[in-house]
Amino acid sequence: MPLTAIPTPEEAARWTAEQVVELVGEHLVLGRQLEAIKREVQTLNHQLDWFRRQIFGQKSEKRWLEANPHQMNLADLPVPESSPPLPGKEVAAHHRRPQTTDYAKADASALFFDETRVPVETIAVPNPDAAGLSADQYEVIGEKISHRLAQRPGSYVILKYVRPVIKRRDTDIISCPPAPIGVIEGSRADVSFVVGLVTDKFCYHQPLYRQHQRLVDNGIKVSRPWLTQLTHAALSLLEPVFTAQLDSIRTSRVKAMDETPIKAGRAGPGKMKSGYFWPVYGELDEICFVYHAGRSGKFIEQTLGTGPPPEGAVLLTDGYAAYERYAEKCGLTHAQCWSHSRRKFFDAQSVEPERAAQALDMIGTLYGVEKQIREAKLVGEACRAYRLAQARPVVHQFFAWIDVQFEAQGLLPSSPFTSAMAYVRERRAALEVYLSDPDVQIDTNHLERALRVVPMGRRNWLFCWTEVGAKYVGIAQSLIATCRLHDIDLYTYLVDVLQRVGQHPAADVAQLTPRQWKQRFAANPLRSDLFAIST
Repeated sequence: MPLTAIPTPEEAARWTAEQVVELVGEHLVLGRQLEAIKREVQTLNHQLDWFRRQIFGQKSEKRWLEANPHQMNLADLPVPESSPPLPGKEVAAHHRRPQTTDYAKADASALFFDETRVPVETIAVPNPDAAGLSADQYEVIGEKISHRLAQRPGSYVILKYVRPVIKRRDTDIISCPPAPIGVIEGSRADVSFVVGLVTDKFCYHQPLYRQHQRLVDNGIKVSRPWLTQLTHAALSLLEPVFTAQLDSIRTSRVKAMDETPIKAGRAGPGKMKSGYFWPVYGELDEICFVYHAGRSGKFIEQTLGTGPPPEGAVLLTDGYAAYERYAEKCGLTHAQCWSHSRRKFFDAQSVEPERAAQALDMIGTLYGVEKQIREAKLVGEACRAYRLAQARPVVHQFFAWIDVQFEAQGLLPSSPFTSAMAYVRERRAALEVYLSDPDVQIDTNHLERALRVVPMGRRNWLFCWTEVGAKYVGIAQSLIATCRLHDIDLYTYLVDVLQRVGQHPAADVAQLTPRQWKQRFAANPLRSDLFAIST
């Protein structure tokens, strides 16, 4: 019996028991439909708010707290109606010359560049007051120096090797010295050009076709496939260095790992395959971007190995369940990232602003403790003791608050706020690992900052034509990111290592990783022939 209108008391009194049961059943069905509609509307509103923020708003998750309403602004300060004039004084009239500044500084601190790395061309400016005077009519008593930043249309140089052919008069033997051996056998590219090619593409995200256009504009006629071949050849020489660095990371007691997508390889006409970089960060500030064709948990095993881990080994990741399964299989401790947990509550602010703000405040307190540890430069046992004293009570308070919120009524199971609470409560043990281990960071932000080069590159070169190309991208970005972590000049490092790797013992290839290279070879690196000409 469908309910078309509100019945009168007389009509309701004439209903049979079957009609009442049917009406109650219809009411329950409508109630369930209404709840489903409410959940769907709430989900759609949450998605709409997220898309609005991605397109029109700030993507930063920084919170802007409201100003204290009891604090007075500068504009609110009382201003006296009439202020007494300040006493003045008489000054003698004079004529002031206009100020002339030539930005000349005598001290070296005024330099805005590194003189050891930037070529300087000297231009002598004649003094017009000395025009027409002989050398004995004036004396140079000093000089002023100023600098300007300039740029040439292109910095390409052609090295012309002239090799004399001689004939000995006593033996009539003709000889000629061989051409210098390049890092890529038989190539016309000097090591300086190869390194510039790799650096521009992977460090400054300049695709090869743009570099090719710049070469043509500067009068150099080469083919675009040649640039691709040079890049692959150079990175294949660096692959053993990448492998040695990955082996070093695998031996770390504390490792952080993540994954980020990349299009690599053609899946058909107009379609690209979806692959993943699996960046892994070691405790010695080394990072490797390992490419795999998918996001399956087996690729974690292929990256980190399945051998026995070091004693007390910890793997720090986000909430992806495959990492937890790997940790259980290999018998290591799994720690999880508080930043990812915080993001859940940040996204739930549009649904539950007050309770989400409470969660963000407590998590913010934990990050405040970490800031105090960094400022005090606490390490080891001192860091552990400070976390246990300051952060552990806040963590216990946070999870107790989560339990209370779950007992409260009125939260839909599909609410983003409910999902955020379920996310952190399920991962409580992993989120508390950092409290008792000073070598474990509170989040994976250090890894997120290092892997930012991949999303930045995707906005320029978009995809890799082949999976081999994606592997080479990972090799290049691994060495670039590690050089930055150790404050190593990337150009100097690559010029040296590309010349050294062919003659270095294979058993000692780990010495060429950025961390060890800085200790062994940075003081006296190998240079290009161009360096000798420039200096």
